[in-house]
Amino acid sequence: MPNGADTHCPYCALQCAMTLTPAAPAAGAVPAPEAAPAPPLEVSGRDFPTNRGGLCRKGWTSASLLRHNGRVTEPMLKGSDGVHQPISWDQALMIITAAVKDTQQQYGNDAVGVFGGGGLTNEKAYLLGKFARLALRTSRIDYNGRFCMSSAAAAGNRAFGVDRGLPFPVTDLDTASVILMLGSNVAETMPPFVQHLQGARDAGGLIVVDPRRSATAAFTSDGGGLHLQPTPGTDLALLLGISHVVVHEGLADAEYIAANTSGNAAVVRSLSAFWPERVQSITGVPATLIRETARRLAQGARAGGSYILSGRGVEQHVDGTDTATAAINLSLLLGLPGSARSGYGTLTGQGNGQGGREHGQKADQLPGYRKITDPAARAHVAGVWGIDESLIPGPGLPAVELLKSLGKPDGVRCLFVHGANVVVSAPDTNAVIQGLRSLDFLVVCDFFMSETAAEADLVLPVTQWAEEEGTLTNLEGRVIRRRRALTPPPGVRSELWLMARLAELLDAPSTFSDDPETVFEELRLASAGGLADYSGIDYAMLDQGEAAYWPYPVGSTGTPRLFADGFAHADGRAVMVPVTPSKRAVRSFADDSLALATGRLLEHYQSGAQTRRVSELLASQPQARLLIHPGTAASRGIADGDYATVTNERGEVLCRAELSNSVRPDTVFLPFHFPGQENANRLTEATTDPISGMPEFKTSRVWVRKAVSTQERVPAGTRLPLHVKEAS
Repeated sequence: MPNGADTHCPYCALQCAMTLTPAAPAAGAVPAPEAAPAPPLEVSGRDFPTNRGGLCRKGWTSASLLRHNGRVTEPMLKGSDGVHQPISWDQALMIITAAVKDTQQQYGNDAVGVFGGGGLTNEKAYLLGKFARLALRTSRIDYNGRFCMSSAAAAGNRAFGVDRGLPFPVTDLDTASVILMLGSNVAETMPPFVQHLQGARDAGGLIVVDPRRSATAAFTSDGGGLHLQPTPGTDLALLLGISHVVVHEGLADAEYIAANTSGNAAVVRSLSAFWPERVQSITGVPATLIRETARRLAQGARAGGSYILSGRGVEQHVDGTDTATAAINLSLLLGLPGSARSGYGTLTGQGNGQGGREHGQKADQLPGYRKITDPAARAHVAGVWGIDESLIPGPGLPAVELLKSLGKPDGVRCLFVHGANVVVSAPDTNAVIQGLRSLDFLVVCDFFMSETAAEADLVLPVTQWAEEEGTLTNLEGRVIRRRRALTPPPGVRSELWLMARLAELLDAPSTFSDDPETVFEELRLASAGGLADYSGIDYAMLDQGEAAYWPYPVGSTGTPRLFADGFAHADGRAVMVPVTPSKRAVRSFADDSLALATGRLLEHYQSGAQTRRVSELLASQPQARLLIHPGTAASRGIADGDYATVTNERGEVLCRAELSNSVRPDTVFLPFHFPGQENANRLTEATTDPISGMPEFKTSRVWVRKAVSTQERVPAGTRLPLHVKEAS
């Protein structure tokens, strides 16, 4: 039995290093009936460049879930009464095999779909793509990273020819004098990251763009920098205004632009309509701050180093790709990408959000970040898999379109879900739930009976992070090792084992191993020559502690810093693309409706399926709270702690109101970690960016009213009533 291990946190893409050691039982300790039992492992922070020994609250408590009493430890089949009952693995495999064959015989191969996750190891993400295309013979695969990194990835590929979140080690930020942080609240989403902003803050050069006075925005106080608070959905116009100043005040790096870019002239022309005073009228950000931001960035680029970092706040929009492109254009005007002391990057969110999008989970991709429509890419991967290229299906549907197709006549009728909780995390969740319930068969692999698992016909218990071997790729493009520290409970299986067994039962061509290192060795071959080339990386070098940044071709030493010798386009230049706000993006709500922004809390992670089961974290944030400006609340008769209904044409949310000056009077904020009547994604819309497929998560039109609960005083942490009577 394993005796602990050096590994990495199971949550965000910072992938903080930690050591797991067997926990000593506390003398006389008896867990409460509903509490998690004592963790079988103790967590300690380990020195690593991203976290330097520090962990956030989620990391410190991560081991408490490994023997949680709510753990699913055997396959669970839903009966005709809607209740899940345990069955054997042999029964489960036979049921799945029959469901796949029956569905495809009746409706065709693409009637079976797969929805993956950005928390899967590289090995599982790779094999899931292969499993979908060869064992299930379907093109219908995508993953929840479409809700996270797709706009940033599309913009990066368009501009640079490659998508790696941070094209430099995170420690490069330590020496920056200016950092422009766009739509990312790292102080709550990945707290150890804040130490890398300290140098810029000390220099008075931390600039945070966020409609809310977030914890990260507050880091700019006391001379630490600037907080720009635009109207939600106007980030693109703001970036164009900053770029306008850079160009028209002669702050652009003309020599760099001439040597390293194409398309600059068209971009300069497109900026002419975005002078600071006009942008102020669109965004609400004073023209003086727009000019000051441009000047500080330019000064930092010439002196101490400037970085531009973007996050989901500016990307989760219908114009998210263009907004990320505007940020890239600004960075190119200033000569930042590829510089020794400056740069542009985007902050990956999910634990393996980077690696998860590189090796085949996306609808349009093959391993190595290859395009599935590229004949050469198809031939290479077919050769590694030992099959005829014609057996690889074409591109499928991006996540939102895949979910919209559930149960439809020409859509997906049988769905596999791995590492995702779409009932909470997808946009317009009421419609998603209807789609799941209209399926002929739903299989969910999970550790717990999540909200999505509760909808499943069959729930399969799979290993958690400390019970498995593998690799992940963090936000820097650094490949790291996940090490097994604990034997999984009896009845729990690895998803690699599951895919290997099902591939055999479905008579799949090629081979499917359940050994992580064997799968990684095949991944190396499949990625060789691709943009995300892992061919020079192996378990032995990672176990020795070598820093492995992709691309890492055989014979190389890896690439900690991209773009030092040019960009990934054929001519070596970055492409500057003119962008402009769409009519839909620049919209104001003239009546008493408000803009709803969604985001994360310090204590919870993603859909909360894990962190809501950690007693310490749930006690700190037991329910969703609507942040609302005191003036806005007063006009609606809402006092602090009152219940409020938040409604639009898609649904209704019931939650307590929390009055706060941290939000604009025209905006309300809800975290998206909570299910049921508190689920913020009942209100978000499934409209998507036409390039990336990213949903519009950040700016939904809602109406807020005081609500009268059927239970006037509900204790904190109690599930809220399903129905309320709106106050007159």
